[in-house]
Amino acid sequence: MMLKDQVAVITGGARGIGKEIALRFAREGARLALYDLNQAQLEPTVAELRTLGVEAEGFPANVTDPAQVDDAVQKTLDKWGRIDILINNAGITKDGLLLRMDVAAWDAVMAVNLRGTFLCTKAVSRLMLKQKAGRIVNIASIIGLVGNAGQANYAASKAGIIGLTKSVAKELASRGVTCNAIAPGFMQTEMTAVLPEEVKQAMLRQIPLGAFGTPADVAEAALFLVSAASRYITGQVLVVDGGMVM
Repeated sequence: MMLKDQVAVITGGARGIGKEIALRFAREGARLALYDLNQAQLEPTVAELRTLGVEAEGFPANVTDPAQVDDAVQKTLDKWGRIDILINNAGITKDGLLLRMDVAAWDAVMAVNLRGTFLCTKAVSRLMLKQKAGRIVNIASIIGLVGNAGQANYAASKAGIIGLTKSVAKELASRGVTCNAIAPGFMQTEMTAVLPEEVKQAMLRQIPLGAFGTPADVAEAALFLVSAASRYITGQVLVVDGGMVM
């Protein structure tokens, strides 16, 4: 019960990597506040977490809207009185080659991925500074480290998250708050499941360990970075990619 009674906020927590992190934290006794736009998936995820014997609440929120972020944070405080952990996981893609990418696609990805991370971090860091303790983990991507054709907006947003992580780490360290990032590689997701077999094999050839990662791999990394075991680690990017970009 590594996180017993700690309050963890997870954005984009209704499904995918966010949900997997929530389930992993629940098994360690955390109290969970999930912020997500997708209310249809938010409610069953919260119900599933409660079956594990932990307190969990879902707060519909658009992380690009400062008023909605502040409202969700206030509701979390009204419920539990503190926030110990923030996982900035909410993110989207709108892929396209640079010459064909319209401004709306650029702005949408930057708004959710980077602006959302900024807004949630700003709102929660105030509380953590008062507590003189806290853990912030931002979900970046290897695409933010190496780029990818057809994903200029996504790569820029994730690279921005890495820069934001390092700056926040320097600003908050003196008050006992750490801020780190995780950069996942190719994961077994709904997206990769529908890819043609030849495409999957081409992707696998780029991974020294010869397998896709899973959301559980990211969740284990997140657990480490919010646990007492990582107390002397801040401003770092933990790459979870099977060795792909080493």
